[in-house]
Amino acid sequence: MTTTAPGPPEPEGVPLASATGRWVLACSVLGSGMALLDGTAVNIALPRLGRDLGASLAALQWTVNGYLLTLAGLILLGGSLGDRYGRRRVFVIGVVWFAVASAACGAARDPGLLIAARALQGVGGALLTPGSLALVQSTFRQEDRAKAVGAWSGLGGVAGAIGPFLGGYLVDGPGWRWIFYINLPVAVVVVAIALRHVPESRDRTASGRFDVPGAALAALSLAGITYALIAASGHAAWPSVVVAAAVGLGCGVTFVRTERRRPNPMLPLSVFSSRLFTSMNIVTLCLYAAIGGVFFLLPTQLQVAAGYSAVRAGLATLPVTVLMLLLSAPAGALAQRIGPRLPLTVGPLVAAGGILLLTRISPGSSSYPLDVLPAVVVQGLGMSLFVAPLTATVLASVDVDHAGVASGVNNAAARVAQLLIVAALPLAVGLSGTAYQNAHQLNAAFGKSMVICAVLCLLAALMAYLLVPTGALEQEEDQPQSARPECLTNCGFPSPPLEPGPGRERAAS
Repeated sequence: MTTTAPGPPEPEGVPLASATGRWVLACSVLGSGMALLDGTAVNIALPRLGRDLGASLAALQWTVNGYLLTLAGLILLGGSLGDRYGRRRVFVIGVVWFAVASAACGAARDPGLLIAARALQGVGGALLTPGSLALVQSTFRQEDRAKAVGAWSGLGGVAGAIGPFLGGYLVDGPGWRWIFYINLPVAVVVVAIALRHVPESRDRTASGRFDVPGAALAALSLAGITYALIAASGHAAWPSVVVAAAVGLGCGVTFVRTERRRPNPMLPLSVFSSRLFTSMNIVTLCLYAAIGGVFFLLPTQLQVAAGYSAVRAGLATLPVTVLMLLLSAPAGALAQRIGPRLPLTVGPLVAAGGILLLTRISPGSSSYPLDVLPAVVVQGLGMSLFVAPLTATVLASVDVDHAGVASGVNNAAARVAQLLIVAALPLAVGLSGTAYQNAHQLNAAFGKSMVICAVLCLLAALMAYLLVPTGALEQEEDQPQSARPECLTNCGFPSPPLEPGPGRERAAS
């Protein structure tokens, strides 16, 4: 039977308590949750995946970074495609794309095919991730929007909590390939709900051409630098490393020049005229690099060095997500009352302490309550303190009309940080080849890596202390409610929450 999709919502929007509102929220949460669950589960599978495919550490790095590369390079463009051609339409295309790429990941028989499929999966993620929250933001009426975004965020955090456990269960049970195959039935449900129950919406004023050159240059820059770092850690021939680094840096410089000349670029460089905005994105780079480094190596350390099963390794980090779900909203409220400087200074310091405690995990670590739990609890407390205030400070550092692009830039910074740390950390600590399968070699590299991640947190704390003003940010009082950050709970720790406000800039020109 052919169904007709509902027409555009009424100007005042859809009530959250209505049947349509519940369907829209369910569709958005399932779509974004699928991508978030997949991202957190893959790290748990890396040791088993590496053994089954005979993959080197470089191949495992690319398994993670192939996805992050296309996601980080295209996510701003993906949001703009939804604004222009229909948010539901682009979201559905992203879900289908993500599912097809997931099937290719599950069917991969060698590391090269898996990496290629992961890169394609990232393209789907770049379409559905901004689209999931854009559906909520554009569909619900103004008075229900903050509550809807909060529900989206909290339920997304639940997906982040389930991901490592589900990943471990699948790795120990039917196999790591099911981490990807499980996306297929979820995608079918999401598409069915979207086509039947979700109203279409678009920006009727959007016009002109998309900033495709900017997106391509950004992706090529990240690809060149990432390749150089991973190739260097794998002892590749130095000419290939130098050439890749030169191409990456050259594309980066060309990207900046291109964006400066375009009338409506993908990345308006004018937002960086705010010293606070620029410094907070550097803080974001430091903090999310530290987080990315921890969650890239910790599951492997637990399984290879400490002898944990995949399920136990997945459960080991659960306290981090639980604490963030419980405490991120209160931390955001506290930062609104006393200002963000104290939470953004103390939070990274506490997180650094938790990361240093992770160095106690070793081949002799048999007790989870003594060797692992204190570290993840302290780290979770620190992350809970800084995630929401960081997002709020980024948004408050620019004018209301740039609130959306500021959030997009901050998300891109977080993903780029994870991309670069996964590429650079093994090089920095001398881990390469199949050394990750040797408990003692991995343990030595893991200890050094955690020290580096803790230092990154300390640098972030120092920058926040020196550059964030004391007291509440004045702009918050001048902003209308719709421009203030609504997503104060954790959306899962891989990146800060997207906040596509009503003034979001487009990547079209």
